[in-house]
Amino acid sequence: MFQVGDKIVHPMHGAGVIDSIVQKKVNGVLREYYILKLPLNGMLVMIPTHNSEEIGVRPIVEGEEADRVIAAIPSMDVEMDSNWNRRYRENMLRLKSGDLLEVARVVKGLVRRDGERGLSTGERKMLHSAKQILISEIVLSQNSSYEAVEARIDSALA
Repeated sequence: MFQVGDKIVHPMHGAGVIDSIVQKKVNGVLREYYILKLPLNGMLVMIPTHNSEEIGVRPIVEGEEADRVIAAIPSMDVEMDSNWNRRYRENMLRLKSGDLLEVARVVKGLVRRDGERGLSTGERKMLHSAKQILISEIVLSQNSSYEAVEARIDSALA
């Protein structure tokens, strides 16, 4: 169980700090929820404590691991299906895995595809989300600024 002040990652929303743990009655059931504050846009996310592990909530990576992920981006080999529907599903599974390396793989693959053929609106939104998730975790793991981390990732993608 996480505590107030812990830095954690929700696979689909990114990294944040547990602001509080509250009890709420939802659909007639009283449960505990983590209130996760996301630093990038100040959004609050309620995560049920009882199944947070099933959702894929985990502690943020260490700073050295974040460095390894950024360093791996230039040499990363990303295979993407030519069928947009399969490609979208595969990328969604990668994002839901919560693995930072898989999130970086989605970002790299979509950036490369955008340069070659352009992206659909759905894939453009996915690229934006994946990049935010990647940046948010690295910002918290290295106590760095959003701009500095984004610049490092952009240079690794170039």
